[in-house]
Amino acid sequence: MLTGMGLLLILGYIGGKLASKAKLPPLIGMLVVGVLTGPYMLNWLDPSLLVVSQEIRTFALIIILLRAGLGIKKEHIRQVGTIALKMSSIPCIMEGLTVLGLTYYLLGFSLAEAGMLGFIIAAVSPAVVVPSMLDLKGKRLGEDKQIPTLLLAGTSIDDVIAITLFTFFLGLGTGARESHLLLDLGRIPLSILGGVLLGGVLAYLIVIVFRAIDRRYTEKLVLLLGITIIFVEFGEYIGIASLLGVMTIGFILFELIPRQSKEFSLALGSLWVVLQILLFALVGAEVNIQVALDAGMTGVLIILVGLVARSVGVWLATAKSALNPRERLFCMIAYTPKATVQAAIGAIPLALGVEQGATMLAFAVLSIVLTAPLGALAIYASAPRLLKKAE
Repeated sequence: MLTGMGLLLILGYIGGKLASKAKLPPLIGMLVVGVLTGPYMLNWLDPSLLVVSQEIRTFALIIILLRAGLGIKKEHIRQVGTIALKMSSIPCIMEGLTVLGLTYYLLGFSLAEAGMLGFIIAAVSPAVVVPSMLDLKGKRLGEDKQIPTLLLAGTSIDDVIAITLFTFFLGLGTGARESHLLLDLGRIPLSILGGVLLGGVLAYLIVIVFRAIDRRYTEKLVLLLGITIIFVEFGEYIGIASLLGVMTIGFILFELIPRQSKEFSLALGSLWVVLQILLFALVGAEVNIQVALDAGMTGVLIILVGLVARSVGVWLATAKSALNPRERLFCMIAYTPKATVQAAIGAIPLALGVEQGATMLAFAVLSIVLTAPLGALAIYASAPRLLKKAE
């Protein structure tokens, strides 16, 4: 397993540099390395590494979301709060329902199967969007209207909604549990609120402890990482939006202990250099190109129409906001990448014996292949043209 990690780090680093020289986002090179070295191509990676792939990717997301929270100020939240809630719900639901309708009428899926696929596809990828937005914050692009912060917050909640609705349709289709739509919808705000509240309480406790102990910031960072990892695992167990809670922890630490938070952020930035290679390469390793091809042109058409519906949702969510048409167009582009959630839940229906499970997996993989590299490329290419650089 360690040999595989070393191989991914070396080749992923080289792939990222080659992508940069070709004027592409480095993550595209890392994704390609993962695809090539993964079990569906050259099969150079030890199976034990793929078994723990999800845990490694989750740890990488914890790092990047904690770092994101450590750069958000209170006035930023006030500026984007209402729009972020709209951005997290309207585009996701519109895309999910559009894919549901298309697969129900065109492919003959049952309502439950169409709903599962709709909300597998509907989730936007924090693995692609969050690092991209942090890069834009560093370059001060869109910072005058806090567009990166808006997309950071919206992405975290978007996934909660998509996974909750996927779980509802999964229960409806497999009989694994009795499914009640209103009850499941009611869990969404509870999950979001629970993640924010528990993250906030934990952050205040962390601040109390850090003020009480006389330790170097590196030792405190070790404690902070350990606490956030346990929080995410516990949060998933009780069904709260724990990754949103991680951002909340970072946000409150930045408000209460700003000097130490800046040191934490610098250290996490160094750690991210390593973890981003593992994150994107391991996402790439999950991609079976042959499975994606099985979805065919019908799959491409359905995914593209779903993205159009998502883009319309973004346009509606940002209506009557301070964003101008160019900035709203950028938000539409930034909300296209799929990867993390699709890789995590795309195979669940197949594993549970759902009749159309193989087709769902093919669509999930195809959505990653189509949107992760192209979406990342579009974000970096369009940002300098569509966003204003803050003074």
